[in-house]
Amino acid sequence: MKYSIALVRGDGIGPEVIGQAVRVLDAAGGIFGHAFTYEEVLAGGCAIDRTGAALPPGAVETCRAADAVLLGAVGGWKWDSLPGGQRPETALLGLRKGLGLFANIRPALLFDALAGACPLRPELTAGGLDIVVVRELTGGIYFGEKGTRQTEDMGLLAYDVEQYSEEEVRRIGRVAFDMARKRGKKLTSVDKANVLESSRLWRRVVTELAADYPDVVLSHLYVDNAAMQLVRAPRQFDVIVTGNLFGDILSDEASMITGSIGMLPSASLAQGNFGMYEPVHGSAPDIAGQDKANPMAAVLSAAMMLRYTFDLRAEADAIEAAVKAVLDAGYRTPDIFTDGMKCIGTAETGSRIIERIRKP
Repeated sequence: MKYSIALVRGDGIGPEVIGQAVRVLDAAGGIFGHAFTYEEVLAGGCAIDRTGAALPPGAVETCRAADAVLLGAVGGWKWDSLPGGQRPETALLGLRKGLGLFANIRPALLFDALAGACPLRPELTAGGLDIVVVRELTGGIYFGEKGTRQTEDMGLLAYDVEQYSEEEVRRIGRVAFDMARKRGKKLTSVDKANVLESSRLWRRVVTELAADYPDVVLSHLYVDNAAMQLVRAPRQFDVIVTGNLFGDILSDEASMITGSIGMLPSASLAQGNFGMYEPVHGSAPDIAGQDKANPMAAVLSAAMMLRYTFDLRAEADAIEAAVKAVLDAGYRTPDIFTDGMKCIGTAETGSRIIERIRKP
């Protein structure tokens, strides 16, 4: 089988970690009998430098023509002084909107070998952590009306509107319920229904959906309580579903309690099986080009791509098992290094993973 992938290498450490993900994909393809072709797509800060736009004309169309998109990271201090509408991060919003990527899936898994890196007390994570945050991605405050206006007595006023439609909530709710049904049959919906009208709509629609999933236990939490519960008793969670802004924050919190943000992959899905896959971490320009970046999140993102878009479950399992085997063998990039471990760089991490990919 042949599969086409649009590569958005991006900025900072993005090209390095995506380079290792491509190596791992090609190695897995060779073992399992698949071929992957790659189409380079310019987006982010590097696109601003070369074209003047974070998302150049044709970028979305090239991504849409592929079977899936694999993205590194965009942004960095170099472009921090640009106005909000011209920053590299606008490329992400443009890709999500242009590709119809409404469901962001962020698994937060605590590997046994990294249990000591979790900042929480051991008794809070005994037995491991395996949480999935399902974040709505194309609605809410990031895409609502925004602007500024001058007031007579308070100076400049800026505003961003939080808004959701019933259908936006319904479609992300179904993704979350379907995922909970395949896992621990427990779903937590997070909102701020005691204050926000948009959250009251969110809660009503999610509650109505629960009637279609009688085997899934649904609970609701206000976002401030959810943030507290994630660090007080994280094992109570299985699948969390929430809006764009709350999901942005809670998914990063969930990733950090699993040891390192450098370990966490993500998938952004459209209707059907198309998706964009990217590590949760940022561009880390301070270590770019130094062979220090952890490529495991990018590699695990590629594994998610095999699972969700290409339905290659055995291949995804093999890559995930290889990552676990590297960690169990004591190999660490600097972000997860501890005394007694073997510190290795970005490229060697890719090689160690490739060595351990096995056909079942």
